[in-house]
Amino acid sequence: MITRLLVANRGEIARRVFRTCRSLGISTVAVFSDADAGAPHVAEADLAVRLPGVPAAETYLDIERILAACKASGADAVHPGYGFLSENADFARAVLDAGLVWVGPPPEAIAAMGVKIGAKRLMEEAGVPVLPSLDLAAPGEFPLLVKASAGGGGRGMRVVREPGELAEAVESARRESAAAFGDGTVFAEPLLEHARHVEVQVLADRHGGVWTLGERECSVQRRHQKVIEECPSPGVTAALREVLYDAAARAVRKIGYVGAGTVEFLVKGDRVAFLEMNTRLQVEHPVTELVYGVDLVRLQIEVAEGAALPPSPPEPSGWAVEARLYAEDSSFVPQSGTLWRFEVPGEVRVDAGVESGSVVPPHYDAMLAKVVAHGATRADAVRKLAGALRRARLHGVPTNRDLLLEVLKNRDFAAGDTHTGLLDGPLTAASGAFEPAGASGASGSPAAPGSSAPGGDLVPLAAALAMAASNRRRARVLAGLPSGWRNVRSQPRRVTFEETGPVVYDPMPPGVHVVSAAPDEVVLERDGVRRAYEVARYDEDGPLYVDHAEGAARLTPLPRLPEPAEHTAPGSLLAPMPGSVLRVEVAPGDRVTRGQTVLVLEAMKMEHRITAPADGVVSGVHVEKGRQVDAGAVLAIIQEEDT
Repeated sequence: MITRLLVANRGEIARRVFRTCRSLGISTVAVFSDADAGAPHVAEADLAVRLPGVPAAETYLDIERILAACKASGADAVHPGYGFLSENADFARAVLDAGLVWVGPPPEAIAAMGVKIGAKRLMEEAGVPVLPSLDLAAPGEFPLLVKASAGGGGRGMRVVREPGELAEAVESARRESAAAFGDGTVFAEPLLEHARHVEVQVLADRHGGVWTLGERECSVQRRHQKVIEECPSPGVTAALREVLYDAAARAVRKIGYVGAGTVEFLVKGDRVAFLEMNTRLQVEHPVTELVYGVDLVRLQIEVAEGAALPPSPPEPSGWAVEARLYAEDSSFVPQSGTLWRFEVPGEVRVDAGVESGSVVPPHYDAMLAKVVAHGATRADAVRKLAGALRRARLHGVPTNRDLLLEVLKNRDFAAGDTHTGLLDGPLTAASGAFEPAGASGASGSPAAPGSSAPGGDLVPLAAALAMAASNRRRARVLAGLPSGWRNVRSQPRRVTFEETGPVVYDPMPPGVHVVSAAPDEVVLERDGVRRAYEVARYDEDGPLYVDHAEGAARLTPLPRLPEPAEHTAPGSLLAPMPGSVLRVEVAPGDRVTRGQTVLVLEAMKMEHRITAPADGVVSGVHVEKGRQVDAGAVLAIIQEEDT
């Protein structure tokens, strides 16, 4: 029996495993890098062991340090979570060789599925349908998808539509794969466009028991990373489900699999093609847990202890939908910083690696939390999830909340008509069904100006009134007078926000009445309808966060008399986030065309291309390969050509 379990991971998955361990009476051990010293998963564990350093390669990916942490803490078992070392066969062998219990599949099974090229051959032998592999030197057909042979999560994947794009795509995929998984091997397959991404949850014990525990729809993706998942799939018929279950069971038995895993497929019409097998617990496992009423982590632990599964899995009930909440801006660029407030209300499950006050580091994955809703029907679950996200208090680091809300209210999604290309273009252009609550600002949250949501256009006014109330509260004398009071009014009182421009709050707009105005709440009435606006500010010079029943906004006040700012030369390319310069592809004097890659940054385990905004000449390059840069740093300058 396991008595003390170390989770070789961080964030929400570490906390998720700890939760089950507490219910089983198992003592828990966390590991943490220097960047994660104050992270919630560290405080939540019974014991915590520091892994000195910050980069993943020196901490969460260092097998010897993880084993040393096991020894120092007295752990007798290891759960790998997902990502990092979870699909590393050498790590699994090292854990077993150290006399510890490995809460995962046999190393041989991990190795068999860890190299996708070899995995495809095994699946063909087992009778599982696969896509053909293409010759990278002469593929013969386009479009195609270049894929990393090791790892997953969308890293090392590149879509290639024209022959001229192939060489760069292959090299880029190799670099990203090598950085993320330590293996730069890539291969190519035909790109099955507008297909569904459907996966089957499997669970197997050491006694020959195999469960196929439902399918999950994972088609809503961007950059090959899943954004929204659900169970069951709205596009899988009973007949197709049997095909998927049979293929998944064949895969499990072919490699002698034990534990929890996922077999992934592309589905287009009646065509099914094996994608990969994840030999670990998936990020999206909660939707299966809610529909089938099981605890997959508990089942993992019991199987690792030698228990047999019941003869058949439980019956499903209802529908579950999960949204991944990422720290990223409206351009999907990962962000780091302080999450001042993190609260998600409603009848939903929240698996989070953060809490109010958490600092999101730039060194690891940008996912903050998973918000999961369960209902009797798909519509019930979607409505619960959308309501919880809309009412969530997310202050500080930008998030992808408004993207999630757009998807959940999109007509194609509502009809279950999803595919892997759904987010390739604007959702509104694709379906004409939903206008976002407002233009997305730098915060990645709905901005107020022009909002079509009821009361959204009053958000800047509410923020201005809250600022005025705050100023009066801080006044040392005559605090009872209205803010900005004069015997003779000569000018209207206003506040200028970066996102909106000037906002006049005295006199009030026609038809709008102030019911109350305090620094943290403003109540306005218009046309007989009262609306309350919660207002928060965490720094005297920082932005205001305004939450109301229909949405949220972040507004940045501009000073009346701004300090002289550092001048940035026209044409400067700025770093969108902290990161490391992976390579520089131009030199001063080079001619570039719009969209041409100037340099590549590596941040949060992904490559980010910095491209020329217009045709021009490189007048300066301010960085070199290997340089660490802060967000906003000048990387290069492009002198635009006169037209």
